[in-house]
Amino acid sequence: MSRLGRIRGQVNADWRSFVRRRTAVFFTFFFPVILIVIFGALVRTDPTGGGLFAEQPAFYVPAYLAVVVLFTPFSRLGSEVARHREGNRFEKLATTPLSRREWLLAQTLVNALIICLASVLILALVVALTGASIVYHPILVAYIFAGVVCFCGIGAMLGSYADSQDGAIAASNALGFPLLFLSETFVSLEQLPGWFEPLVNFSPLTYFARGVRAATYPEATTGTAGVAGLDPVVANIVVLAVLGVVTFLLGARSIPRTD
Repeated sequence: MSRLGRIRGQVNADWRSFVRRRTAVFFTFFFPVILIVIFGALVRTDPTGGGLFAEQPAFYVPAYLAVVVLFTPFSRLGSEVARHREGNRFEKLATTPLSRREWLLAQTLVNALIICLASVLILALVVALTGASIVYHPILVAYIFAGVVCFCGIGAMLGSYADSQDGAIAASNALGFPLLFLSETFVSLEQLPGWFEPLVNFSPLTYFARGVRAATYPEATTGTAGVAGLDPVVANIVVLAVLGVVTFLLGARSIPRTD
């Protein structure tokens, strides 16, 4: 069987496995919906005042997208790798032609499809519930895919080094929640202490948030920084793509050959 055939077969198997888990399907699509309803429709933003939601609704579009771009790969890959380890499935995988990179690529493609569907729902709800005026830039697809690749790689590493499936889920949450709120998503850099700014730049999610914000909300005056002399939309996707390649390779390398 060719490499393409092996990847296609694994993608089909992973997709069927996902849709059979009704709880996973429900929370993948409706957890970000709950956040939009709470923060966007009920709490609402106050662009004339201060506090956490002091920006226009369109400013928070990257934050809502980040929920699925970050947590779906973290939770699905972390638990999937840990579950494979506990069931000695990687030992069986080592006897097949499917390599660790091909296995991780198939998982990444399924996650990308799931997250693209969830992102369409999120964008529609943000506009409908908050009245946000956003630009539907075609590069959004590239940002979503690059983010999925990056966080699938990190998720694979979490699942590879955690001592159990529960440990992988706990590690995913422990890493994911700080990243979600401290990567120029819901909280702008101006609201954080000055000493914390260098740490924000270490988060891959920061470049996702900056680039998506620059693409969907060009009027934003904060949270769109990029490399000097380059369009923030282009600069941030370049950084995110490089980080995606690095984390994907590290994630594939961390997957055990045997158990």
